[in-house]
Formats: sequence, C-alpha cells, structure tokens
Amino acid sequence: MPAPDPTAPGPAGLTPLPDDWQRALAIVAHPDDLEYGAAAAVAEWTDAGREVTYLLVTHGEAGIDGLVPEECAVIREAEQRASAAAVGVQNVEFLHHPDGVIEAGLPLRRDLSAAVRRHRPELLITLNHHDTWGGVHWNTPDHRVVGRAVLDAAGDAGNRWIFPELLKEYGLAPWNGVRRVAVAGSPHPTHAVEVGPGIERAIASLAEHRSYIEGLNGGAQDPLAYARGFIEQMLQMGGERHRGLPAVTFEVFPR
Repeated sequence: MPAPDPTAPGPAGLTPLPDDWQRALAIVAHPDDLEYGAAAAVAEWTDAGREVTYLLVTHGEAGIDGLVPEECAVIREAEQRASAAAVGVQNVEFLHHPDGVIEAGLPLRRDLSAAVRRHRPELLITLNHHDTWGGVHWNTPDHRVVGRAVLDAAGDAGNRWIFPELLKEYGLAPWNGVRRVAVAGSPHPTHAVEVGPGIERAIASLAEHRSYIEGLNGGAQDPLAYARGFIEQMLQMGGERHRGLPAVTFEVFPR
C-alpha cells in the first residue's frame, strides 16, 4: 500500500496547516488552555526549529476553588512556564488581566495589538472563541472574549491609525505580517497538524498543570494519567477527521 499523501485533505475536508512561517504567537486566556490539545502541534513545530511564544491574558488565578487568587496565580504561572518548556517554548508572557472577568473592548485589543507588533509573528494561535464546545458545552466568557480579540488584533496590529500611540510612545511599528489565525478547539475545524513525536511531550506538558488537575473532581486525579487519557483521546478524534492519523485540528482564518 502506498504511503498516504500528507497534503491530501482528510475525509472531513481538513487540509494540512501551511508551514510557510517561522514565528508564531499563541494567545490564550488561561494557563493550560494551550495544553488541552494545541501543545502537541507546538512540540512538532519547535522540534522543526520554529519559534513559538506564549502570551497568557490572565494568571488563571480564579481557576482552583481551594486556593486564594494571590496564591493560585503564583502556582499557575510557574506550572505554565514548566508546561511550555516541555514542548520547547521558552518565552512565556502574562498580561495580568483578571481571570474570569476579562473585558472585551479597546484595552484588551490594544494589549494584544502591542504584543503582535512586538513579536511580529506570521502565525497567530488562539483557543475556541465560539459559544460552545462541539455544540454541546457552553464555552466560558474568557475564551470567547480572548479568541475574538485575537482575531481583531491580527488586523489592528497592521493599521497605523489604530492605536497610533503604540508607535509614538513605545516604538512598536505596525506589523502586517500575520498570514493566518489558527483557532484550536474550534467546533468548525478546517485544517489539521499531524503529530507523532510531539505526543509524549504534549502529555508531559499538560501534566505539569498538577495543581489545577489535582483540584478537579475532589483531588482524585493523577496528573500524568489524566493528561495521557485526554491528549490521546483528543488526538484520536482529530485523526478521525484527518486521514486516521493523530492530529490537532484548527479553524484557520487567512489574513
């Protein structure tokens, strides 16, 4: 049997995410948002020598019921940095917006536009901005707000007349180099990234969020077993939509 064509669309019409980029900026609301799937693709990209930066809008300080926000923020930042390192990401930044109540509007768009101008990525990555997960579970306000703001920031960053103070006050010139925005976890995927060697690193990356995972379901979760079960199931589901091979799926918006 001949080897499958890696450029052929899968049975659901998914096509490989183009690899015509060198720098990516991944912007999400909380620590662990990227680890629930996208990190497997990130591991493959960093192994190939691509540069990926993580930008977290919050510290996830409202995410663990048994920890006060001030203590939780410190723990979750440390776990996110360790998690990112597991998939080859060294640059992790935080914007300090309040967890759970991120406000849609110009301040957030300005912060994200500044980040895009500063890092000058060709690819933006974010998390599901739609109302639901798979049409079943209601998505959180933070995910919806941040995902939409990332889509807006791709254009804002390239327009010199939007947030002109970014150039005047901070020397951040407009950046029109974003080629596409890839939305992980979308219920409407259009593209896929096949993964192999990155799977174990993605599992280790999610397991680094030990405090968060152990706080689920009364603390009965083993982080590594939980991470393995989730990642393998998610990649299998992606593969069912893309040639039967383990894959991370994205909804891609070209620029």
